[in-house]
Formats: sequence, C-alpha cells, structure tokens
Amino acid sequence: SSKLLYSFPGWHLAVTTLEQAPAVDVVAIGLVSGHIILHNIKFDETLMKFQQDWGPITAISFRTDGHPVMAAGSPIGHIALWDLEEKKLMCQMQDAHSTAIAGMSFVPGEPLLITNGADNAIRVWIFDGPGGVGHVLRCRMGHSAPPTKIRYHGQNGEQILSAGQDGTLQSFSTVHEKFNKSLGRGSINKKKSKKKGLKLDTMALPPITVFASVPQISHSKNGPPKLKAEVKANIQVQLITIFVLYSRCLLESNLVSILIKKFQQSSHEGAIRGVAVDGLNQLIITAGSEGLIKFWKFKTKDLVYSIELSSSPSGILLHRDSGILGVSFDDFSISVLDTETRRIVRTFSGHHGRINDMTFSPDGRWLITSSMDCTIKTWDLPSGCLIDCFLVDSAAVSLTMSPTGDFLASAHVDDLGIYLWSNRSLYSLVSLRPLPADYEPSVVTRLSTCPVQDVDVAGDEETCDKMIEYVSPEQLGEQLVTLSSLPESRWKNLLNLDVIKKRNKPREPPKVPKSAPFFIPTVPGLIPRYIAPEEENDTQTKVVNLGVLAQKSDFYIQLEEALFTNKYMAPLNLLKSLGPSNIEIELRSLAPEGGGSVEVMLSFLRMIGMMLNKKYNFELAQAYLALFLKLHLKILSSEPNLLEEVSKLSMQLEETWIHLQTLFNQSLCVLTYMKSALL
Repeated sequence: SSKLLYSFPGWHLAVTTLEQAPAVDVVAIGLVSGHIILHNIKFDETLMKFQQDWGPITAISFRTDGHPVMAAGSPIGHIALWDLEEKKLMCQMQDAHSTAIAGMSFVPGEPLLITNGADNAIRVWIFDGPGGVGHVLRCRMGHSAPPTKIRYHGQNGEQILSAGQDGTLQSFSTVHEKFNKSLGRGSINKKKSKKKGLKLDTMALPPITVFASVPQISHSKNGPPKLKAEVKANIQVQLITIFVLYSRCLLESNLVSILIKKFQQSSHEGAIRGVAVDGLNQLIITAGSEGLIKFWKFKTKDLVYSIELSSSPSGILLHRDSGILGVSFDDFSISVLDTETRRIVRTFSGHHGRINDMTFSPDGRWLITSSMDCTIKTWDLPSGCLIDCFLVDSAAVSLTMSPTGDFLASAHVDDLGIYLWSNRSLYSLVSLRPLPADYEPSVVTRLSTCPVQDVDVAGDEETCDKMIEYVSPEQLGEQLVTLSSLPESRWKNLLNLDVIKKRNKPREPPKVPKSAPFFIPTVPGLIPRYIAPEEENDTQTKVVNLGVLAQKSDFYIQLEEALFTNKYMAPLNLLKSLGPSNIEIELRSLAPEGGGSVEVMLSFLRMIGMMLNKKYNFELAQAYLALFLKLHLKILSSEPNLLEEVSKLSMQLEETWIHLQTLFNQSLCVLTYMKSALL
C-alpha cells in the first residue's frame, strides 16, 4: 500500500548500513560516527550499543551457527568481531582488505564469513580456531589498480602474467580461477616490510612497467636476488627483482634499460626505449630515442651493427622464433625489421595516437597493435596489408597473443579486468582480404559494458564475414595434365577386382532365412528403381516381352548418343559417380556377347581419346582404358575399326608420357643440383 507505518527519531547521525539480526524484530544500525546500534523496531527500544574507532561502519553481519557474534567492517580494511552475550569486543581482524570493507555476510549455519572490498578481492574466512579469530580459507582477487602490462606465460596458453599500478604481479589462469596466484609486491627488504605492515611499508618497489618471463625454474615465490645498477651521470638507478613462478622464472624491472655496467658508458646518447634478446642468446638488441637500433654480442658486449631509423622509436618487440623485430615510432607508424638481414622489410601507418603495445601471432604472420586512438589493428606481414581493425570504448594499454593462437588478451585504460578476444579464424570462415583505405571500423563493446538493449549487428557480421568462395576450374590450363579429385579407392584397384572378390568370397554359402521378407518389385538395371504402379487391364496375355530382359543402362544409352553428338562429358561424369564393381559391369556389358555392340565400344574408346586430348582426369583415363583392354582384348584384335582407334590412343599416350617424363627429369635434375650445392 506504500503507506508509512512508523518513523524512528534516530540518533542525529547519518546511517551507513542496516542489517537484520537473527533475533525477531531486531536490526543492527551502523552510523557514520562508528557506533553500532542494536534496535528493537517493534518496541522502538535500543538493546545495546557498540563503538569502533576506525571511522564509519561499512558492513555488518551476524553468525547463525550458534555463536552470538556480530562482525562489523571499517573503511580502512579492519573487521571487528563483537560478543553479543558479553557485550564486548571479542577480537580484531586487521588488514582483512587493503581498502574499505564493501560488504560481508556469514554463510547460514556455517562458521564462514565472506567479505569483499574496493581492493578487488573476495575472501572467505573460517572461524575454527581458539579465540574466535578467523583465517583465510579461500580467496579470489585481481588488481586493485588497472594493469599496465600483460604477457602470456608458458607454451600452453593457460597463464597470463599481469603487472598493475598497485605494484603487484599476478598470474591469471584462462582455464579456471582456482589456478590464479598473486606473487605480491616487490620489496627491497621483505622482513622490514612485514614488520611495518602494508600501508606503512617504505621498502616496497614502485609499480612494474616492463617484465619478461622464461619457463625454466620450478618454484612459486618472490625470490631474494635483486640487482642494482650503479648511479652515474644521466643514468637512473635500476632495480630488478627475480620472481619464481610455477616451474617458470620471471625477471621484472621497473624501467626498460640496459642492466650491464659495460653498456652504460657507450650504449645510447638518448633514453633507451627497448631491449630484446634473440632466441639463441647471441645478440642483444637495443633501441634509443636518438633514432638508433644497435645489435650487441650477448657474451662480449661488443657492438655488432647499428641501424639509423627515420624517427624516434617508442618501443620494440621481438618474435624470437622468426627473428622479426617490430618497432613502433613516435610518429604513430610501425616498422618490421628482419634481424638476420638487418633491414626493414615492412612499414605500416594508420594509427592516430601513441602506440601502446604490440604482439605477434605464434607463427609470426600477424602483428597486432593497440593505440591511444582506441583501435586494435591486425597487420598481415606476408602481404603487408591491414586485415582487421576494430574500435573499443577504452584504449588498450597492453596486448598479448596466446602461444596457441586461440586468444588475444588486452588490458584497458582505467579498467581492472583482462579481456580475452577469440580468434574466429580458427573455427569459422573469416575473410583475410586487405581492408580498403576508407574502411571505418565498428565499435566492439566489451563484455562488462555491454548495453542492456539488444543491438542488431547481424548486418555488420554478414559484411565482415562475407568471403568470396573460390571455385577451382576443372583444368587450370590446356597444356597442364590434370588429375581428378576422386579418391584412389574408386580407380586404383580396377585391374585387381577379381583378386579382391576371390579374397572376400565367403567360406560358407549364405543361408536362406526361414521366412523370406517381402520386397517391392524393382526395375532391372544398375540403378535401383521401383516399378511404377500400372493400371490394371481387364485383358491378360501370356506373351513374354523379351525387351525387358535386355535393358540398356544409362551409361550405354549415353555412349550411343555420343556417337552422333560427339559430346562425352555426360557418360564420363556418370562413370565417375560409380564404384569399382559397377564400373566393371558397365565395361563388360559393352561387348556384343554382353548385350552391347562394336559401335558402343568404339564410342568408349573415343571418350578416352577426348580425355587424353584435353589432358584432364588423366589417371581415370589410364585406369578405365587398362580395364577395357583387359576385358575385351580378343574382340579388339578381330575388329579393324577398334584396332585403328586403339593405335591412335597409343600414340596420344606416348606423346603425353614423353612430355611428363621430360618435366620429371628436369625437376629431378634441379633438385639433385640444389642438394649437392647446399652440401
């Protein structure tokens, strides 16, 4: 009825939270002053009052497993547990979260408390020890500040390492959240950091900006090794912490720079924008803001080669398997450099903002880039063209491609999440044609910001996925010998059918069933067809129609027609659709003793001649002709017309084979020369 029943006078302070107590008509009220009031709303009476010194009450929850305990949250991440029977503070859980407690709830009938905070973490606490203090049973957490750099780790594509503005390094699993792990925050002295606590820690390292990982060592901890570069003129101090993660070793630094002392005096005149090491640990590649890329020997630290660029580079990325180096510039362009020839092989332009990150596909064919213009573009390196581009509502600050090529992971500005984009070319038909110069990319809404209303994007998807299907012609060129696309089982064993039938002959004759089933009458012939129902005639006759016993097959009829039309495609296509046994039956029936005629046999030989002249279905022509000669050799020797046609076929076969033999010999000679020259 939307009718006001009663108004409480209150306590002249702002109410921050309300929670129903297990007792009937009792409500816990949290105030901005830190007071907690247990009030009976039926009689408007205050039953008890508590006070916390940590600021406003952010959340309240009651245990329902037989213990009269109330938990209260604070804006600094502490949790207070109050004994309702003794009306006193039972214990404190300090730093339960690094930020304010946003919500908490006891599991009904269980000693479990679920809490969440603004630090992007959900924790489950269990109270099974003395004193009523809880400890963490399970935890799911992410970055409390947006991630700045993400990279896939390992070769199975199941782990993503992420460094955030909160200074932590975390490992996220793409399989299940239970495999997520936090490597914590780097510290110069872990013992001092633990004593001072999280918020008063002055030994903590600044947020990570760049890291690299290798799958070798098997531990899961923040290791003690730390490296510190010497302070010299115009050189900033570098700190490196070695983390060890799941049978993998990870090296992270807070700045991209050269870490070896011998490089510091003569490496680059300007700021160093990128460092890369090749897959064999033979070369170190560095990029400087003065527009130079330098190649150094890994062991001797000697300068090997230097390349002058047209603009100042902003970052580099090396695909270690192929030796391809991607270079992004301050003028928003991208170049691809081959480290073997040390030449720039591709240059791309099209971004209208600073390029944030780059990633290669596992096979090195694609280079995917993200920019502050909110676009993510995919460049095809072999063709040198842009093949995909889409807009996002927030610029991607980091990209990484799965080692298996199935997912692209991205981190975005002011966003705590890591987004996975599926590679549709693995499971659907996607056009990889170059995009036109005037292509306008569409905005792809991310999952967490998806609008409520349904958006019809069927038209866009149809346009993007539309691909011209290439239909291969039956013959690419008139001078090329073309084979058919039929499997070998359709023609390879035509000469050995008698051996196969003998081998497959059953040892015992088939047994006649006791009651034979009913069969619908069919028309005699190779293709089974049911007899059409005929009108019943009043008159019956006992004259047998002998024409029914001499049925001609469709192949036979088409060969007869081809004698006059000289068009043999119809009988050839019909023969290609038959199996080996049916092909043998059709060729046997061409002889006069099988119901055929010499004219039809001549038509068949002309069909083979047509196949040899046009040089397509070459292996079928050989197989069909071989079977025909095997079945009708005696008849061919006694008929002059057939002998003349066979001699013509013999000359055609010899010319074609001489041409093929010449091509084979040329290819073998070139191959032998290449093998001997390389050795």
